[in-house]
Formats: sequence, C-alpha cells, structure tokens
Amino acid sequence: MANVVHSSSRLARRRTVDYLYKAVSTGFAAVSLLALAWILYTLLREGLPSLTLDLFTKDMADGGLRNAIVGSLTMVLLALLLGAPIGIMAGTFLAEAGRGSKFADAVRFINDILLSAPSILIGLFVYQMIVVTTGGFSGWAGVVALAIIVLPVVVRTTEDMLALVPISLREAAFALGSPMWKVIMFVTWRSARTGIVTGILLALARAAGETAPLLLTAFGNSNWSLDLGKAFASLPAAIYQLAPYPDPKAVSVAWSGALLITAGVLALNILTRFVLAPKK
Repeated sequence: MANVVHSSSRLARRRTVDYLYKAVSTGFAAVSLLALAWILYTLLREGLPSLTLDLFTKDMADGGLRNAIVGSLTMVLLALLLGAPIGIMAGTFLAEAGRGSKFADAVRFINDILLSAPSILIGLFVYQMIVVTTGGFSGWAGVVALAIIVLPVVVRTTEDMLALVPISLREAAFALGSPMWKVIMFVTWRSARTGIVTGILLALARAAGETAPLLLTAFGNSNWSLDLGKAFASLPAAIYQLAPYPDPKAVSVAWSGALLITAGVLALNILTRFVLAPKK
C-alpha cells in the first residue's frame, strides 16, 4: 500500500512539473510571437505610407530606393554565386573525404569561427584587405564580405545534410563500379539536395539583412550606378543613412526600406520551409 501511495505521489509530482514546463514554454513562445507581431505592426504602420511607385522608380537622391534595391539584389546574388559553390564543395569534402583527417578538423574549426564571428569583424577584415589596398569603397568589396558570411552557413549545412545520407547508398554505388565523383553527384548530392538548397536559402536570408559589413566595404551611393568598382548602394546602408535625417519623408522612406528587407527575409524563410517540407 505504501508503494502505491509513493508511486501515485511521484506521478502527480511529474505531472505538475510537466504542466509547469509546458506553461513556461508556452508563455515564452507567446511573448516571442507578440514581439514579432509588434515589430511587423510597427514596420507596416511606418513603412506603408511611403511604399509607393516612386520608391521603386526613383533613386535615393530623388526620394526613392531604386538604386538601393538593385544594389542589394546585385551584391547578394553575386555573393551567393561566389560563396555557395565554394561552400558546397568544402562541405562535400568534409562529409565525404575528410572523416578522421586533421586537415578537415582544422577546416571545421575555422568554419565554426566564421559562423559565429560578428559580421562587423568580417567587414573590418575586408575593409583592411580590399578597401585600404585599392584606395576606395567598392561594390566588389561588399560582395566579398557577403560571400564570407554566406560561406560558413553553406559549408555547415552541406556537411550535415550529406552526413545524413545512408552509407549503404554509397556502398551500393561503389559496388556497381561508379567512381567517387559520380557517387557524389548522382547519389549523395541528389539525396541531400533539399537540405543543401535550404542552407543556401538561409545563407541568402542572412546576407540580405547585413548592414555593418556593407558600411565598411560598399559604403553606399545616393545615385544610380552599376559600377561595382566604386561605392555601391544597398538597402541596409540606405536605411542607416536615411533614418537619422531630420526630414520625416526621409525617415518614412527608411521605414519602407526596412519593411522591404523584412518582407524579403520572411519570404525566404517561408520558401525554405516549403523546400524543407517532406514530399508526400
């Protein structure tokens, strides 16, 4: 009888602790959702009034953000083209050929440092290596800074996704006489393509909202220009430059730019969820 009472009290205690943890978790989740809703509401309230056709057809010098939008898209896409292939190849090496290798361990260690490094440090590095060396800010420097931000995300995601591919698939392909490069291209990459694409989209979303590296590399430009060899416009830099203006119109344009970046990042994250969702 004593054992039954002790067991019942222990079960009741466990249920109480379980309910407590659920309540705390639900509370924090609700606070996070409320904070996100507040941010989105503020962006919509402040940014929608200036979200007009002029915002997309005029440059910063004329009260729009056309050059900044095009500049951000150009640098982010070029950074993705530069960083994603290198990241995929490096992640493939770590997953397929670097197991137990000291060199691979060193690469992982450096990649982890890059993954956790503040973006402003990457901007300072590129500033010292390119901006100071070439004697001026440039869009190419911004592309390199964003590519360095993209690289570790793609490396980590690619390695993790390839590590999930069953070894039996590789062994079956090798048993059929396939060389290593064919096994990687037609077996492991194909099996992990959803996760690899997800990593690329996440890296793209991270790079799209970076401000500090671009201020130290591309700096910004109020006029239309597609010359990446000179100071280059971007949305984050435009927001940073317009927000402190005493002119309420300029501040409203900055809010609209922030709304565009947020909407773009949210769209990329939603797209990532769809890509990552299991196919029925």
